[in-house]
Amino acid sequence: MNRSGERIRFGDGDHPDTHLDALAALENALHQPLPAGLQPVLEAAHTALQDAMQQREAAQQRYRMLFNAVPDPVSILSATGTVLDVNAAGILAYGRRREEIIGQPIELLNPDLPEGHLQPVWETLNHGQSYVIEVTNMRGDGSRFPVEVHSAVFQNDGQPCIVAVARDLSRRWQAESRYRLLMDSIDKGVMLFDPHYRVISTNPAAHRIFGLDGHTPARIPFDSDDWIIVDEHGQPLRPAHWPVTRAFAEGRIIPSTIVGLYHRSRGRMIWISITTVPVFSCGRGAPDHVFSLFSDITELKRDHVLFDRAQALAHIGGWEWDRSQQRLYLTGEAQRILDRTPPPATLEQLLQCMGSDDRQRLQQAIDTEIGYGGGFELDLQVHRGDGHNVWVRMIGETEPGDLASSRIAGTLQDITESRYAEETLKTRARTDPLTGIMNRDAALSDLEARLGNPSHARAAVLYIDLDRFKSINDALGHNAGDELLVEATRRIAAAIGTGGLLARFGGDEFVVICDAREVPDYPETLAQAIVDAFVPPFRLGKDDFAISASIGIARAPTDGERPQQLIQNADVAMYECKRRSRNGWQAFTAEMASAQRDRLQIEHRLRRALEREEFRLVYQPQVDLRSGRVVGGEALIRWHNRQLGELRPDIFINHAESTGDIVRIGDWVLHKACRQVRHWMDQGLGLVRVAINVSYRQFGDDNLARQVREVLEEFRLPGAALELEFTERVLIEDAPATLRTFAELREMGVMLSIDDFGEGYSALNYLRHLPIQGLKLSQLLIEGVPGNRPDVAVCEAVCGIARSLGLGLVAEGIESETQRQFLLELGVPIGQGFLFAPGLTPDEFARCLA
Repeated sequence: MNRSGERIRFGDGDHPDTHLDALAALENALHQPLPAGLQPVLEAAHTALQDAMQQREAAQQRYRMLFNAVPDPVSILSATGTVLDVNAAGILAYGRRREEIIGQPIELLNPDLPEGHLQPVWETLNHGQSYVIEVTNMRGDGSRFPVEVHSAVFQNDGQPCIVAVARDLSRRWQAESRYRLLMDSIDKGVMLFDPHYRVISTNPAAHRIFGLDGHTPARIPFDSDDWIIVDEHGQPLRPAHWPVTRAFAEGRIIPSTIVGLYHRSRGRMIWISITTVPVFSCGRGAPDHVFSLFSDITELKRDHVLFDRAQALAHIGGWEWDRSQQRLYLTGEAQRILDRTPPPATLEQLLQCMGSDDRQRLQQAIDTEIGYGGGFELDLQVHRGDGHNVWVRMIGETEPGDLASSRIAGTLQDITESRYAEETLKTRARTDPLTGIMNRDAALSDLEARLGNPSHARAAVLYIDLDRFKSINDALGHNAGDELLVEATRRIAAAIGTGGLLARFGGDEFVVICDAREVPDYPETLAQAIVDAFVPPFRLGKDDFAISASIGIARAPTDGERPQQLIQNADVAMYECKRRSRNGWQAFTAEMASAQRDRLQIEHRLRRALEREEFRLVYQPQVDLRSGRVVGGEALIRWHNRQLGELRPDIFINHAESTGDIVRIGDWVLHKACRQVRHWMDQGLGLVRVAINVSYRQFGDDNLARQVREVLEEFRLPGAALELEFTERVLIEDAPATLRTFAELREMGVMLSIDDFGEGYSALNYLRHLPIQGLKLSQLLIEGVPGNRPDVAVCEAVCGIARSLGLGLVAEGIESETQRQFLLELGVPIGQGFLFAPGLTPDEFARCLA
């Protein structure tokens, strides 16, 4: 019995002691008196048993001889992994006595086996397959050695057992290590390729020869953008003729072949002698891999004519300067590039082929190379012998190992075409594709260069914006807009002549940069010339259109010392011109600078006003002018900032519209007003319609109708609880989108009114198409009635338009009884103003309703 209780039995199905007992019993019986006829039977049984035992012993001897004759360690294992037997090779390999192994778990020999390691073994064996694994065995002295174990199953006494043959891999590992050492140490490059020309492995010499910096290339052929590959005659080598390709295709060794490789970005030419050897797997008729062995023969080719022909193909020549002999060596291609007869034979003669600046740069680079090394690369302009100038890229470095820097060598490449292409790209990058003038980046670069030069620091910027361009562009389409921009460019360019640089800054905005040193008012003169150039109408097709220009002027260094600051201030002056009158020019002033600082301060605090809960709403009653009954109210926003105090809505609303913050603020007003209406209804005051102002920015968001619907649903309000007031600017910003938004709001029952009608664009054409329900007379008009005849005329006209279109009328800014009486006689039913009440808190408004 072994340690685990399993019986170890091999050779036949019975234990040897049982056979010996049976034989002794038969011999004893034969010496006893026996009945007649039994004696021969017992003798026959005795003889048969003796023969069987002899055969069994012979079989066991044969088994043991064969078992021990196997040169690899062989172990017999039980189903649970107990070692039942081990051959002589195993005893020798493991360095243990047989009795130290038999009966022990297999982990004694393989200590690194994981728990449950027999499960995958039996799964494989039960499928009729051999199980193969590489593991590490341990000798009796604790040393380890690698083995490859092949396991199979057999039956013994009806029980499954495992026979495991371990093949020692130590010699193979040593051979592989010697192979790797050989590959790493030889000075020949070695590469292994698969049939797809992917690089499987490379040795250090290959990296060194190709300058791969430790990065193995993904495949061959080399990227055509990086490499030019030629044959020994300097002709381009087609992929089908590459040695690697031929070895795969022909299935034979391609002996030593000379190949030239030029790396574009490094400017380096490499010549190699390459031998390619196909590798076949067992039973394969085509190679699985190809080995390439190659040597660097570049130095051997330097003075050969084939080297010159390859350089000519790549338009690259070679040069070497021998300081000790003061001699300059040029290859044939380098001489062709310079086109000098006779060719330069000294460094001084080469320097004479260049302009003074390039001559100084090359001389300094060579001096630095002699003193410190490190190599150099310069783009130089050379005067050829035929009178033309060419651009060359000259690369040079001291030869490795030349401690005295006695020889400096390198390449000379003709880069004229690429240089011209680069200049063309730079020109395109600086040019506006539509108008052909400078673009924004070019203008900023030119202005920065001027401001950085003390002699040109007094520059001026004219910032030009075309008035009414957007409306024409929207009405007639972008093609017409492009025609208008091209014609506007032509007029501005003709107006300034050679007195300034013109650039398109984006959209319909232009910039003119001019010099204001000798004539201080020269920028104003140019600005007036530009304004005059826009007097004649623009013809698009058969129609004439009046387009004017608003111009802002800023000077350096008074109005700014940096390009962005100067242009920004010119832009501020341009907007001031638009605000005042348009069609003119305006110079930047200190007051504008102060206003700009105030604007920036307001905009900075405006962004955080909502989070800081600095806004509040007041409600101004809208009353029946005849009875005085409150019929609704207008929600008016107020802003109190801790640093700025109370700010007028007309100030911060304009800033909010310019920055886009009005969209968030408008959404807050909508929620706040609807929540208040719901609160008044819950107090039993009935449904109060509240008017709120909506910016053109909110209409441009395409989400206004959805937001209104969500807010009404949130506070359980009908559409009649809301009146949205908008200015006439909404009508011309995006008419199709505006129509869709108005239609959706009208379907909800929301009332739509035009605020301050007659004060802005007066786009009467849109009134026929938009589903609006009311007009609101501007406070500016009400101020002059009934004493100012023009204001009276405008009010009468607006009232007539409203009556003819069936629109309601509301007048704001009523401050006197005379104004109320006048509006009643004019037919205006509803009004608001200080005559009735200012903006009230919600509680005050509720008492007014009650």
